[in-house]
Amino acid sequence: MPRVKRGFKARRRRNKIMKAAKGFVGGRRRQFRAAVETVHRAWRYATRDRRVKKRKFRELWIVRINAAARQCGTTYSKLMGLLNSAEIQIDRKILADVAVHDFPVFQRIVQSVTGA
Repeated sequence: MPRVKRGFKARRRRNKIMKAAKGFVGGRRRQFRAAVETVHRAWRYATRDRRVKKRKFRELWIVRINAAARQCGTTYSKLMGLLNSAEIQIDRKILADVAVHDFPVFQRIVQSVTGA
């Protein structure tokens, strides 16, 4: 009975892994077993870090809003509380962008909310 060869399906599977291992160093790029382990770990980190990236950006926006709010004589938490009570729905991403790139507009937003 002749042996069974894996054929193009196996080659396609291996090539997918080896293509994903492009840019790795040493055996991690050349040896299939090492490449599989490294690529699978990389895919796990990629999945996790898509969520981490969202957290990090939110942290950055909060820091920027807080810095700009303090220049206007208030704090981040007070400003967000006032924005919520005034029912002004502007998200942190846009608020941080305005604070960095158009500070006079940010000052007017703060003044309109605080009534100062």
